[in-house]
Order: sequence, then C-alpha cells, then structure tokens
Amino acid sequence: MSELGLAQAQKLVEKALETAAAKFKKPICISILDHAGFLLAFARQDGAPLRSIQISEGKAYTAARMGVTTQAFFERCKRDEILPVDFCDPKLTKLAGGAPLKNASGKLIGAAGVSGLTSAEDQEIVDLLAVEVSKL
Repeated sequence: MSELGLAQAQKLVEKALETAAAKFKKPICISILDHAGFLLAFARQDGAPLRSIQISEGKAYTAARMGVTTQAFFERCKRDEILPVDFCDPKLTKLAGGAPLKNASGKLIGAAGVSGLTSAEDQEIVDLLAVEVSKL
C-alpha cells in the first residue's frame, strides 16, 4: 500500500474500537491521519471524555509529523531536555498513544492516535494498528 485511504482508515478505526471494548472495556476516541497529519477518519465512543477528541488527533498528528510514536517522542524530549514547543509547532504532544503508520516497505502513510484510557493502554492500541498496517 503506497497511500492510506478512507476505507483503510475506517477499518483501523473499527479495529481500535473493538480492541478497546474487548480488552479494556472503556470508551475511546480514535483519530487516523494521513502522512501529512490531516484527518482521514475519527470516532468517539459513547462516554469517551470530550477532551479525548483533540488529544487523540494531537497524538496522531505528532506521530505523523515526527515519524515516531509519541512514547518515543516523550523519551527524546526527556533525554534531550527539550519541550514540544521547541519544535515551533503548537500541535505536538508528548502524551503516549500515537503511532506512525508505515507500509511494508517502511514508508510513512499515516498515523493513529487514541485517547480515553491510560497512556500505556492508548499506546498499546495504536501499536497494534501500526503492526496491522505494516503487513499491507
């Protein structure tokens, strides 16, 4: 797959929602963005926190723009003693729960962001989505 389209993005949204319900039994927000960080698909489950709408998109945006998980971005910020604001992009976040989506050849084709659970649980879901996409 050379590009992430709406149909694939919607399937990833469904996979994330199913995983959250089955494994964590809590509602989430899930954002799928294209390689440039623009929204392709989004869902907010009933009962998911309103703040999680923007947080999920911010996590995916960060993963798309930085090309790494938001967990890795957090670790870099901590290690290098820098803040997301140092990158001159106010939409970046270091909250775990965002992952770049790369095709089988390693090309960035999109990003996923989840919010509503713990940061580690959010990250677990997007990491699963990243593995799914890498097989395509």
